[in-house]
Amino acid sequence: MTNVLITISTYAIQIFRFIVDCMMKLGVVKSHAAQLADVLIEADVRGHYSHGLNRLDMYIGDVVKKVCKTDGTPTVLKERAGSAWVDGNNLLGPVVGNFCMDLAVKKAKESGVGWVVAKGSNHYGICGWYVLRAMKQGVMALSLTNTSPVMYPTRSSKPALGTNPLSLGASGTGGDSFLLDMATTTVAIGKVLLHRNNN
Repeated sequence: MTNVLITISTYAIQIFRFIVDCMMKLGVVKSHAAQLADVLIEADVRGHYSHGLNRLDMYIGDVVKKVCKTDGTPTVLKERAGSAWVDGNNLLGPVVGNFCMDLAVKKAKESGVGWVVAKGSNHYGICGWYVLRAMKQGVMALSLTNTSPVMYPTRSSKPALGTNPLSLGASGTGGDSFLLDMATTTVAIGKVLLHRNNN
């Protein structure tokens, strides 16, 4: 069993370096590239292959096409004790997601609740990553996002709804925990694309 864990760990380190190197070649700052790598690797480790290394090409395309900025920091536009509105400044989604969840956790610890909403973000990977990040700091968490329309409502000839993924989780006693990470559609669009690409 130890050899299996060492092998997985070695591959994860190599994949992390590969993702960071790819993104830095495009001008993405190292800290942003590392945040993206963390999310993609966690997705693969958790069995969400549709949102792991498989998505690297999409993020590369977003940077090449100037959909995302390669450097910067999200900005807090407005805040109260338990809430904030953030402009992600069109950065990589994981950078914005981490910033927002860290701010929400800080507010939750100070005020009992932390509700943070972002605009100007991009695809941020699996929602569960952000919930796990909060759970490690001892709080219950919810993370959700919208997506482009890909789902056809009943009797519609055009897509009008997104997959709108969500995740929620809480730590229990004795090391137990609960984590839900799902799309609100029958299947996540990433899984459809993964199967299409694999024929």
